[in-house]
Amino acid sequence: MIKQSPVLILTAIFLFTVFVFAAALDPAPEDPIFELYMHDILGGGSPTARPITGLLGNIYNGQVPFAKQIGFTPPENGIAIPNANGALPTVNGINGVPLGTGLSGTAYSGQNLNGIQTQLGPDGLSLGFGTITVIDDILTSGPDLGSQPLGKAQGVYVASSGDGSTQMMAFTAMLEGGEYNDNLNFYGIYRIGSAMSHLSVTGGTGRFKNACGFAEVRPLIPSGQHFVDGAESLLRIIVHLKY
Repeated sequence: MIKQSPVLILTAIFLFTVFVFAAALDPAPEDPIFELYMHDILGGGSPTARPITGLLGNIYNGQVPFAKQIGFTPPENGIAIPNANGALPTVNGINGVPLGTGLSGTAYSGQNLNGIQTQLGPDGLSLGFGTITVIDDILTSGPDLGSQPLGKAQGVYVASSGDGSTQMMAFTAMLEGGEYNDNLNFYGIYRIGSAMSHLSVTGGTGRFKNACGFAEVRPLIPSGQHFVDGAESLLRIIVHLKY
């Protein structure tokens, strides 16, 4: 039988105690996963987003120079002028929001992005290219707009591709309800018509201080249980965090 040195035994006990005490003070970082539902609404009586620049933004706000605001539909018996690629201007039938505006792009027509011609300007770029939209979107715990509110998503998205297929998003999720009460920052490219896009988590405050990670963003069809007279884009955001 090998006898253990009392010094070694005491040293081992001391190191173990220090390790347990340090772990209690600084627990292992969590890797939380949670989901949010973001409601982006253009037009109607209670919009949460507004295009502020770009051609489509001017049309949306009725700011085309020397023009009377008539929406994006030609007047009765009027003829729409084709775009540079021969496509006729199209409009969301709900409330006259120009197709290509917002996070659904041409999907407001009931077709995916590849099912309708992108509206091009004289320079060959999409009419929406460069449009900046400011958002104050509602975040909920479920897909219905009447679900438990969790807070707001405030920031911007920018039509960043010449063919109108992507939006560069930069926003802060201010989580005020439910189990969360802090801010989380997101940045990345949202691909219109894609089943899933990814955004980076660039930091946060409060509980989310020093947070990093990514978010999976999936477009959903609004349930329609809560009436909205605007054009709503619904995003399911699954957040994966590390510290």
